[in-house]
Amino acid sequence: MANRGEIALRVMSTCREMGIATVAVYSEADRKAAHVLKADQAVFLGDPEPAESYLNIDKVISAAKQTGAEAIHPGYGFLAENPLFAERCEQEGLAFIGPPSDVIRKLGDKTVARRTVAGSGVPVIPGMNRPESDPGILAQEAANIGYPVLIKAAAGGGGKGMRIVTSPKDFDEACVSASSEAQRAFSDGAIYLEKYLARPRHVEFQIVADIHGHVVHLFERECSIQRRHQKIIEETPSPIMTPELRERMGSAAVAVAKASGYVNAGTVEFLVDQEGKFYFLEVNTRLQVEHPITEMITGLDIVRIQLEVASGNPLPFTQENVRSRGHAIECRIYAEDPEKGFYPSPGKIIYMQAPTGPGIRNDCGIYSGFQVPVEYDPILSKLIAYAEDRDQAISRMIQALKDYVILGVRTPVPFLIDVLKSEAFARGDTFTDFIDTHFAGWKPSRRDADAACAAFIIDEMSRVRKAGAPAGQVGADPTPWQTLGPWGR
Repeated sequence: MANRGEIALRVMSTCREMGIATVAVYSEADRKAAHVLKADQAVFLGDPEPAESYLNIDKVISAAKQTGAEAIHPGYGFLAENPLFAERCEQEGLAFIGPPSDVIRKLGDKTVARRTVAGSGVPVIPGMNRPESDPGILAQEAANIGYPVLIKAAAGGGGKGMRIVTSPKDFDEACVSASSEAQRAFSDGAIYLEKYLARPRHVEFQIVADIHGHVVHLFERECSIQRRHQKIIEETPSPIMTPELRERMGSAAVAVAKASGYVNAGTVEFLVDQEGKFYFLEVNTRLQVEHPITEMITGLDIVRIQLEVASGNPLPFTQENVRSRGHAIECRIYAEDPEKGFYPSPGKIIYMQAPTGPGIRNDCGIYSGFQVPVEYDPILSKLIAYAEDRDQAISRMIQALKDYVILGVRTPVPFLIDVLKSEAFARGDTFTDFIDTHFAGWKPSRRDADAACAAFIIDEMSRVRKAGAPAGQVGADPTPWQTLGPWGR
């Protein structure tokens, strides 16, 4: 498992069900990480810096070789969409759990992907079909497209190297900034331009494809609630979807996959404008963070499908066999402070208690006492709520968030609750700048702060009583030794 955190644990769970032994890799910062503890074997990679550990292709391949691994699952992020890594796996006789390297290379460059998709007849956002570095040419292209324009990195994703420019006076500086960020994130500073669509929805389709030419979509996910161009709340079905629109967009997603020779699991992303017209955005050539909500409504295990396809097996279903039932919502729980622009908040998890109950799933990579490192993406877990309809799913998610206790680092849990409670979200009136429009300058409720202060005062005043109580009965969960009874003494 060439990754860490919750996604490494997620993949290991399916492997365990299938009787497949797993190998974790880890850096110095992750010696005590949950994925290291869960794996059958673990191999140390090196220093915390990604270039010395999770991004070091030679070290990851060496770990696979020395443990006798037959396959590598890249998860998402790190090397997941690196065609050189996939190619190296192919050369070393290791099954790469994802599409072939040539497909990753083709679709990983967004300008190449635009050309490929345009040839299949799928609508594409107006813009450039080749990256450019000459400021003069870029400025002329921006004038031809018409402001506002969106500067995008040709490689990678996750909002890195992306800038919205509304006037020519800001254009040159934005290009330099976007290219520099893309270079740092992907070792590729190439950029290109697209027309910026005002208040679009971000709707994506999960696709799976086998080596025998069968491609099936597993319906859509609405991913419009974003901060810094990165999703934080996803749901399925999309509130905007009709049977006719789903048919057209699903067929377009399958056409994109076939045009590129896609194999394994991936996601075709679209923007939908205010008139209901959709445009191809990009293909994510990997397992998506939000895949659990698709699993909830379809009853399918997408990781299992990935492993079966990588083994050469055909898809066990056709498009007609796939059914969707109910509604699912995912909230991403990061170690970050929404009051300070969602700035990362690494530190020690003093205490954690995850919510439980009907329809609740928590894909989690932390535990009480774990040190959240500063070197990596600060995602802690993904909380998923499933119910028969959207209103029930929202209600169930709000309650689950209220029950989620993570102490020691800042998280967006209070912010997520406020978003889910908002009238605009309840109406399904979501778009990519939803947070900037409705929650700019957000602050937590004073009521919550006052309740926290009251709890602290009560705790302080009751310390004398607690001090006289029998050991292990007050203030903390019992340790394993305390649960042994006389045998533990």
